[in-house]
Amino acid sequence: MSRRSRQHPSEETSRAVERSAGELATLASRRMEEHLRWYRQLSAEERSQVGLVAQAGISQFIAWFHQEEQHSPSAISIFANAPQELTRSVSLRQTLDLVRTVVDVVESRVESLAGPGDEQLLRESVLRFSREIAFAAAEVYAGAAEARGAWDARLEALVVDGVLRGEADDSMQSRASALGWGDVADVTFVVGSTPATTSGAVPAVDDLRRSVRQHGVEALAIVQRSRLIAILGGTREASRVVEQVADCFGPGPIVLGPTVPHLFAAGRSARAALSGLSSAAAWPDAPRVLDADALLPERALAGDPPARRVLVDRIHRPLAAEGHAPLLQTATAYLESGGSLEATARALFVHPNTVRYRLGRISDVTGYDLTTPREAWAVRIALALGRLSSAPTAHLTDLPSRMPPEGSGASTPSAPGRAGPDAPDAADLEESSKLSPSTS
Repeated sequence: MSRRSRQHPSEETSRAVERSAGELATLASRRMEEHLRWYRQLSAEERSQVGLVAQAGISQFIAWFHQEEQHSPSAISIFANAPQELTRSVSLRQTLDLVRTVVDVVESRVESLAGPGDEQLLRESVLRFSREIAFAAAEVYAGAAEARGAWDARLEALVVDGVLRGEADDSMQSRASALGWGDVADVTFVVGSTPATTSGAVPAVDDLRRSVRQHGVEALAIVQRSRLIAILGGTREASRVVEQVADCFGPGPIVLGPTVPHLFAAGRSARAALSGLSSAAAWPDAPRVLDADALLPERALAGDPPARRVLVDRIHRPLAAEGHAPLLQTATAYLESGGSLEATARALFVHPNTVRYRLGRISDVTGYDLTTPREAWAVRIALALGRLSSAPTAHLTDLPSRMPPEGSGASTPSAPGRAGPDAPDAADLEESSKLSPSTS
């Protein structure tokens, strides 16, 4: 605020205002007690902090009122004693209530404080000073919010990084608790591409977080290179929420990991979602939003061990269990015949209705319907993985230690009782003995 000349108060008014400092602070506290419910609900310590701020405001008003020219008051110093404590216990709106109460108290005493002819001057001075206090309070809260936002963003990035690394240690628990995620249940890891924006990654994260919270869901979000990562908490319908906020992501698939009980188990959800995103290109017709489990075949082909284990455990192991041999035979024959009931029935020497019944049983046991091409492909991969996992592995000791170069003509020494690569077989030896004369 620029300097503004004004009429000087009389000496009588200045002394009266100065002597009334303690009385005005007492009246302000009493009026806050009577009219402000939030003030009554504060603890004794918090009330003391608010009272100190009110007293500091009145004291600085008196000093400002005595100035030859009323420069912009250094009202930020009123909150400088404990701005962190104040912003934690009292909101900005409540602080403005405090300022308004102090102004009302001073205005109610104008007639008794101001000397003859100084009433209007005192009223204007109080109003001007209260305006400066209000702006100063907004500045203090804005600075505190900015600092807290930067710190929260740092903590948020550390928590998400801890989830990606699978580090569910005490430090991560402390950071999550500081962000209010200590007790959040039903956590889902979500990953997609980062939207193309000219203003950087911060708007993309803010838009996603704001959109998700409109659905009553907690969210942690960061941008990691070209990926926009979010951790949703407090919902078992994460897929529905992500479909509503899909525009916050860039082009391409958005993959959700499985929902886990709490944040400290989110590493499993993160690994599945990231594996799904990296292998989603193998499914050109994939939907925009999909679960990582829907990409199990692609993840298995990409070499994801958990995806392979899940497919084997869900499909091959139940079908290979004792008593389900006909189901495994039917699944194999049906896939090999290209999904033909009649060809499967002929291969198994059963009626087509028997094949239909067994296909239904396979769906009940595994959860996969062989009559659906997508699910049939998943079953085919699972059966192949299951056979590989149960097949005996070759031993390296069975292989020759050195192989001759191709085309070199060198022969490899054969083991006792085993023919080498150039040795004639038994039939050739027998034939040659018939043709050659015997010798004694």
